[in-house]
Amino acid sequence: MIRNKLKQAWAEGRPTLNGWLSIGNPFTAEIMAAQGYDSLTIDVQHGALDYSALLPMFQAMRASGVVPLARVPWLEPGIVMKALDAGAFGVICPMVNTAAQAAEFVSCLRYPPLGQRSFGPTRASFSAGDNYAAEANDEFLGFAMIETATAMENLDAIAATPGLDGIYVGPADLTLSLAKGRLAPGFDREEPEMIEALQTILAACRRHDIRAALHCGTPGYAARAIGWGFDMTTVSGDSRLLAAAASASVKAFREATSGEDGKPGTPGVTGGY
Repeated sequence: MIRNKLKQAWAEGRPTLNGWLSIGNPFTAEIMAAQGYDSLTIDVQHGALDYSALLPMFQAMRASGVVPLARVPWLEPGIVMKALDAGAFGVICPMVNTAAQAAEFVSCLRYPPLGQRSFGPTRASFSAGDNYAAEANDEFLGFAMIETATAMENLDAIAATPGLDGIYVGPADLTLSLAKGRLAPGFDREEPEMIEALQTILAACRRHDIRAALHCGTPGYAARAIGWGFDMTTVSGDSRLLAAAASASVKAFREATSGEDGKPGTPGVTGGY
């Protein structure tokens, strides 16, 4: 079976960069997969896509060798197992608030005797290589998302869940919950209380020898998180990157075609397209 490159990188002490896919399109996934990310996560929770887009996006990503991950909509065994059957090498599960929920999530990831995953890897039996049934339990990753005040209260018990590979921090929802509406949701938190929360999560991961991942908005903040000790950071995503690049291009054009008086104009241009 194909080895999980994220596990290999972490074993060698190297942090990894994860990309985020919210646009349900194989071509977009293929483009993102060619940019040098260590892994790409298809967002089935908030992304503009469902399972019918998930599988062909995984197919489009395969040639690059990037590690394919998926964030499922919720803790529901069916979609967790289908994401793995489609070819995911790891699953991120949102809104895990208790150790019991973390244990249920882990059980969906593993074949017996380690879990309750049903056997039927329709695409994965081809895309992941030979000996899938015997090796899948050791290669796949499960990340529980910590996003609420309740999850923070149960953090140590969640992190101690046998078979859980890591915690993925969703800073937007975590901010909403911890700040009780005082702070707007968003990435790259600078508030002391939120920095403290991130450090608390990181410490829990270290105590229980699991991986810590953080969703970030900018490369600079992601680098800070790696400096703190996070093993994986996500920097922006396809929709935000597309919007940012398009906005920068339009701005550059407007500035380049403005007259000296600041009014629209195209000095020196006499022809059309």
